[in-house]
Amino acid sequence: MISAAARDALRDWLDISRALNGSSNNTIDAYARDVSGFLAFMSEHKGGDLGLAPLGRITVGDMRSWMAFTRGRDVGPRSLARKLSAVKSFMRWLSDREGFDATAILSTRSPKFTRKLPRPLTKEAAREVIDVAGVQSDTPWIGARDTAIMTLLYGCGLRISEALSLTGADLPLSETLRITGKGGKERLVPVLAAAREAVEAYLRLCPFPITRDLPVFLGARGRKLNPRMVQKAVERTRMQLGLPATATPHAMRHSFATHLLNAGGDLRTIQELLGHASLSTTQAYTGVDNARLLEVYARAHPKA
Repeated sequence: MISAAARDALRDWLDISRALNGSSNNTIDAYARDVSGFLAFMSEHKGGDLGLAPLGRITVGDMRSWMAFTRGRDVGPRSLARKLSAVKSFMRWLSDREGFDATAILSTRSPKFTRKLPRPLTKEAAREVIDVAGVQSDTPWIGARDTAIMTLLYGCGLRISEALSLTGADLPLSETLRITGKGGKERLVPVLAAAREAVEAYLRLCPFPITRDLPVFLGARGRKLNPRMVQKAVERTRMQLGLPATATPHAMRHSFATHLLNAGGDLRTIQELLGHASLSTTQAYTGVDNARLLEVYARAHPKA
């Protein structure tokens, strides 16, 4: 059980992370789960409610016990690294506030894991997904809606949440679109004519009025579209086209970035278009490109 003092400290840290760091609601929820789990484990591990002072006496052995316990619950190294990062951020803030030494926690090494490379579609497959997604529904306006969403994901590199957050105030789409991404980070993305036309085609068929405060993309009953419905539309499209399970809505965003890189786009520009906070995140796409080159080399080289 987490002590009242530790619970209050966690709440204060989450409030600060939300207000000063601009962390998204999903990030805050993940922080709360990860740090709460850590505090609950330490309380039981230490044999009772863990106040703030005992948190400053956590040892390297305690941290190893927590990591072993977490791995034992089928948590992979990538997820454990994320949890450890949240715990370190919280304890760094708490140690500064309370004046204790958190070296044992902050020096804990993150587990090694192989970074998964994005799985983009080919240009042809991306175009097929856009075309076929629009004919998966018997209702014309829903088909037009799905086509418009797929076109925005691929043509503008948007996340599903970003596309579904567009409101009537963003209409009519111009040649650029201001997007608020993760952590409240704003960016300007160019909007291709094909994307503008796809959205206009959807709006002409949509039976519901789109006011400034309403989402652009609506579900069958006129309410904000659930992201799961977009995922289902892509699943049906994927099965019809015989594409692998990695062909997801997010793969359209990956494809946008990879195809830009292949066409000569520089990483800094792609980073800005995607809204990545760190260039290292964008650099994953160079791994995709290099991996493809190695495959071609292996097939073509006479001694391969």
